[in-house]
Amino acid sequence: MTAWVEVSLQVDGESAEAIAEVLSRYGHQGLSLEQDGIPPDTWDEDEAPPATSLTLRAYFPADDDVTGKKQALETALGRMRLMYPMPTPRYRLLQEEDWAEAWKAHYQPLRIGRLLIRPLWHDMRLAAADVEIALDPGMAFGTGTHPTTQLCLQALEALIKPGQTVLDLGAGSGILSIAAAKLGARQVLALDIDPIAVAATADNARANGVSRRIVARQGSLKEALLTGDRYDLVLVNILARTILQLAGQGLGEVLAASGSAIFSGVIDTQADEVTAALRKAGLQVTERRQQGDWMLLLARRRVDKDS
Repeated sequence: MTAWVEVSLQVDGESAEAIAEVLSRYGHQGLSLEQDGIPPDTWDEDEAPPATSLTLRAYFPADDDVTGKKQALETALGRMRLMYPMPTPRYRLLQEEDWAEAWKAHYQPLRIGRLLIRPLWHDMRLAAADVEIALDPGMAFGTGTHPTTQLCLQALEALIKPGQTVLDLGAGSGILSIAAAKLGARQVLALDIDPIAVAATADNARANGVSRRIVARQGSLKEALLTGDRYDLVLVNILARTILQLAGQGLGEVLAASGSAIFSGVIDTQADEVTAALRKAGLQVTERRQQGDWMLLLARRRVDKDS
């Protein structure tokens, strides 16, 4: 039976993105991020408190290479100490069955507007107006507790119209794809480069009864462009660095002329750079929304690229 090493670090909102990227290199597929100090079930229904303290967790197999992985991780983190205060990683050994339960203790039901995000292992009574998302993210990113995902869910609920088509780039657990389908989207293409995320999205879509409207595939923008389709709503909840790369690869071409795009995973200090890159890609940022250090950008296709 596989044993796992859990590595966890307490970080602030500004450094979370950069440290998460380093952890993702060494963790086995996804990682989890939890906000410290305030239980999720006590948050305001429309807004989480600012992300002043977060815990990042990643897992890797306790195999013969475990010592080498720890050393490589700590070397990579050490290089970042010139830019960010760097906490000392904490490690603990978990057996397979223990890992499955370890992160569940940190994942509680969460309400965002009409959306009620419920872990599959929790039973809850729903109100008539609730839109339920029953979720088991497994090892894929996306539980709804991170401010970037919450900003996306809030914007998604406000923007989506029944019958629209949606592209979800970096689908993770499928939380945004499922929310889009449950809020009335006709068809959702959920893409992720991680095969475990693709499987999690497909499983969660089935658990929520929306699998006929969600196509989960491995891939990214290139695969979306190959279809030739343009979407009414594009969701991009990933790292700002990845958004910058996608902007130079034809990102604006997947959005319908009258469509909208939601970009999240952006620290406030990165917003101007991302906005400029989106403009070059033919997209005009029309609104910025902020929660703590994190910012969401709403965009539409530019009518006149030279204006």
